[in-house]
Amino acid sequence: MANGDLIGVVTVTYNSADVLPDFLRCMAAQTHREYILFVVDNASKDHTARILRECTDERLRIVANPDNRGVAAGNNQGIRAALEAGCRSVMLMNNDTEFEPTLIAQLDEGLDRYRVEMVCPKMMCYDEPERIWAAGGELQPWLGYRSRHFGFLAHDDGTYDTPIKISYAPTCCVLMDRSVIEKIGLMDPFYFVYVDDVDFMYRAYKAALKLMYLPHICLLHKVGSSTGGANSPVSVRFYTRNRVYYLLKHFGVIRSSPWLVLEQVYFWYRFFLRGERWTDLILREKSFYEGFGVFKEYRRKLQREKGIEDTRRISDELTGGNKQAVPTLQEQGPVTCHTASQTNVAFGRTPKGVVHVSGKRQ
Repeated sequence: MANGDLIGVVTVTYNSADVLPDFLRCMAAQTHREYILFVVDNASKDHTARILRECTDERLRIVANPDNRGVAAGNNQGIRAALEAGCRSVMLMNNDTEFEPTLIAQLDEGLDRYRVEMVCPKMMCYDEPERIWAAGGELQPWLGYRSRHFGFLAHDDGTYDTPIKISYAPTCCVLMDRSVIEKIGLMDPFYFVYVDDVDFMYRAYKAALKLMYLPHICLLHKVGSSTGGANSPVSVRFYTRNRVYYLLKHFGVIRSSPWLVLEQVYFWYRFFLRGERWTDLILREKSFYEGFGVFKEYRRKLQREKGIEDTRRISDELTGGNKQAVPTLQEQGPVTCHTASQTNVAFGRTPKGVVHVSGKRQ
């Protein structure tokens, strides 16, 4: 497998047994054969493990987490493994999708043709394949860089059939050059799930990285298969919490104030004018203030890292630049890949040809 054409496909599973077989079938049918599929499982409790065990594709690599670390952290594990495997580009994919055999090949061709750092396809609703879920999207500065899907739930009548540069795409399916990670870093694990892609795309936007929407390439998305849909308690909690954290992280308390007030207005609008239940309002309010707690935790992390960097700098001055004098907590070594005979895979026995990528670092 030539590294020059090698693409790392990263997907995160959590109780994904209902959708995973179709996803693996679509991956196996790809005309672009030079890829490695990194499946990061967040301690699924259904038959996800068995399905992955039974997959004999030698391009499959499994990261078996002992607990649910969230989508953002899971994506990061897969991205690191892909970069360490020498992949020249990384594709973030939801496994609740189905797609044509030429998906990877066409996205890869688009990356070169348009000379951009990232590309995404047209994403359709699985249950209503004539309706668009996302024809690319944008970040809206006037709303605190909130994301918006172009063509959301619109009938696919050709309106969104022009390739264009965009500022946002959901990471349900995005192919990116490895230079994107090298320039803006990994995803922020503090989000756990939802808004992590908005944060990532905002950082790419600020770094002037180019993202292209390619409408001639399509996939079907089984929306909300793992979280119960946009109005489920899990979705409401993390959307609300993470929206607050996103605003505070990127714009600070003062600049975020108008947008935070708008969030509160929206909560009460839903309660008074749209008949939302009292319990739903309480959930939104609790999640809103939880976002402040996440931001405080993020700030503490930055302060710890700053202290570590100061320690390194002083150590370098005292040791004449010997960076090994004071090892840092945030330094992350390469992901260790083991064959099935070298490790006890969390999923049990691994079939021949499938390699387990552990989360343990040396």
